[in-house]
Amino acid sequence: MKPLLPIAALLALAACSPQSAERKAEAPAASAAATPKPPKADIPAGDYTLDKTHASLVFKVSHLGFSNYTASFADFDVKLRFDQANAAASALEATIDPTSLTLPAPPAGFQKELIGPQWLNAGAYPAITFKSTKIETTGPDTGKVTGDLTLHGVTKPVTLEVTYNGGYAGHPMDPNARIGFSAKGAFKRSDFGIAYGVPAPGTTMGVGDEVQVEIEAEFSGPPLKVEPKT
Repeated sequence: MKPLLPIAALLALAACSPQSAERKAEAPAASAAATPKPPKADIPAGDYTLDKTHASLVFKVSHLGFSNYTASFADFDVKLRFDQANAAASALEATIDPTSLTLPAPPAGFQKELIGPQWLNAGAYPAITFKSTKIETTGPDTGKVTGDLTLHGVTKPVTLEVTYNGGYAGHPMDPNARIGFSAKGAFKRSDFGIAYGVPAPGTTMGVGDEVQVEIEAEFSGPPLKVEPKT
C-alpha cells in the first residue's frame, strides 16, 4: 500500500498548479508503470508437509442471524504435492479429527453435544476428509481448489478460493522450501446430512445452514540446495 502522506502532498500541489487535469492524471500512472514488481521466488516442485505450528482451520455459522458463531478444529493434517509452474500437476489431501473441535467458552456438555449423533456424529464418522480433484490459477497469486469433501459420511464437491502468499526455496535458519496460503470456502451442512437446527424458511431462528471456512497454512518442502564451494 502506498504511503498516504506523499499522495496527499501531490494532490495539494496539483490543486495550486495551472497544469491541465489530463497531465495531472498521467503522472501517477507513469510512476507506477516505472516500478517493476519483484520476481517470484523459484520454489521447487515436490511433496510438502503441513507446518502445524503455522496453520489454522476456522469455520463460522450464523447464530439467530445476530452473529457468526466461530469455532475451529485443532487436529488436522494436509499432504500437498506442489508445482508452482503447473497448478494442474499439484494436488492435496486433508484429514480432520472432528473430536478436536475447539469452541469459545462452551457451556458444560456443549462440545460433547456437537460431536454427538445430532451434529458431527464423530463416533460413526471419525474423520472429515478433503481430496482435490482440480487445481487452477485465476490470477498471479490466486486460484481455485475443487475437491471432494467427505463429512458425516457424505461426499460432495466443494471449491476453495485460494491466495498464494509466497514462499522461498529455503533459508540458512529454515533449510527447507516454505510456502504459505490463505483459503476460503462455503458449503451447506444440510447437503451433508447435518440439518439439525437449520432455521425454517424465511426466519433466522436457529443455526445457519451455510458453513464458512477459513484456512491459513504454511508448508515445508524439499531441502535447500547448497551449491558446492569451489
